[in-house]
Amino acid sequence: MAGELIVDVAGLHKRFGERAVLSGLDLTIGRGEFVALLGRSGSGKSTLLRILAGLDDRIEGSVGVNGTVSVAFQQPRLLPWRRVWRNVVLGLRDRDGTREVAEQALAEVRLADHAEAWPRTLSGGEAQRVSLARALVREPDLLLLDEPFGALDALTRIAMHRLVEDLWTEHRPGVLLVTHDVDEALALADRVMVLGDGHLVSEHVLDRPRPRRLGDHGEVRESVLADLGVTEYATT
Repeated sequence: MAGELIVDVAGLHKRFGERAVLSGLDLTIGRGEFVALLGRSGSGKSTLLRILAGLDDRIEGSVGVNGTVSVAFQQPRLLPWRRVWRNVVLGLRDRDGTREVAEQALAEVRLADHAEAWPRTLSGGEAQRVSLARALVREPDLLLLDEPFGALDALTRIAMHRLVEDLWTEHRPGVLLVTHDVDEALALADRVMVLGDGHLVSEHVLDRPRPRRLGDHGEVRESVLADLGVTEYATT
């Protein structure tokens, strides 16, 4: 685990009515650590992310987040009536120099020439890069990524993986990536965790050097798929 703890969750319980979504979940994330969270639909991945983001406090248990938090969702959630640069700095308290701050953030996500563009003119990948710029401009200690590449085509997704890895290397926030994509998790994370029945059922530590290639994780991939209840059958 990297450095001091940014996230320290112990005995977390969350219910929706009679249904228990999270049951005694424990999780830690160190400063600068990249963690991926996998699980079947409805397993509570996004619920956990919302709790860490401070969007849901109706819980039992202990949730500690040390520092500032930013979130990038699956949908970019850009305001169509604001130009790109204004979307990037939306909500920043200090208005001094916000245009310069926005342009610097856009340059980091390789959209320096899109500051004056309207959101409707952006491709899906460009809009998601604006969303990342908006998250990073707050210089978070914890970056929460809620399936941010799920709606992108395969080639754009690979490019986004490389961009996120570059940005993480530069800024070193703690990262929690929620995803359904096993190969994506294995390509990006230091640790891959599987959520099931409301708690973490497995953890896989990845110490292979970066950059990694998609699908280049053989035995670990098979183990993660087994933890998810997926069995691959050989075909003849």
